[in-house]
Amino acid sequence: MNKPGEAFTRLLNIMDELREKCPWDREQTTESLRNLTIEETYELVDAITEGDMMGVKKELGDILLHIVFYSKIASETNIFDITDVINQLCEKLIYRHPHVFGDTQVKDANDVIKSWEQIKITEKDGNKTVLSGVPKSLSSLIKANRIQEKVRAVGFDWEQRSQVWDKVNEEMNELKIEIDNQNQDRIEAEFGDLLFSVVNAARLYNIDPETALERTNRKFMKRFGFLESKTIKQGRSLKTMTLDEMNEIWDQAKEFDKQ
Repeated sequence: MNKPGEAFTRLLNIMDELREKCPWDREQTTESLRNLTIEETYELVDAITEGDMMGVKKELGDILLHIVFYSKIASETNIFDITDVINQLCEKLIYRHPHVFGDTQVKDANDVIKSWEQIKITEKDGNKTVLSGVPKSLSSLIKANRIQEKVRAVGFDWEQRSQVWDKVNEEMNELKIEIDNQNQDRIEAEFGDLLFSVVNAARLYNIDPETALERTNRKFMKRFGFLESKTIKQGRSLKTMTLDEMNEIWDQAKEFDKQ
């Protein structure tokens, strides 16, 4: 079996060949690869969520290909190459872990997070403000969680996590008021505030909101699949069934989940 360095050199040589001799690979740009990179990232997330480690291995390879591909494109105009990418990463990891490579003392993972965020702000080419490092293209749910994690690292957080429920209830009441007023713009704004506060609660109770919501999505899809399958076997159509009839089978699906 090849050593890591030998395997990586082989990959780089293959990328050089593809870029020179394959019409499709030769035409690619950083922009044309962007959406494909996003797709590959989601495929990796799917494999992780499903606990498919062989799938994780495959998708990691696909993402590694994209990293090498972008670096190859950049090297062709002498902007940077894969060596620059790796060296910059190594230097960043060393600089951001003074508790490992220096004399800084930390008590736990929370101290590491706080130190990490402070270091990023002070870096020469790092984030200029606490929130400047939050990617604009993140999904809103993940972005809300990252925003809250980052401000927490500089001390902007609830003193007691139980206090967040007062905020959740406050936002719920404000949403209800706007619903009664039938102001669609304000309803949307207050709904966003409510979701943000619920994400905050999830964070404070060590729940990843994206993972929690995806768990519920999958549970719902499984139960609805049971409902559809059951009605097909009975020769019935969901469109002609009453809600009570569907709920009866839905309850069966919930019981089936418990087995």
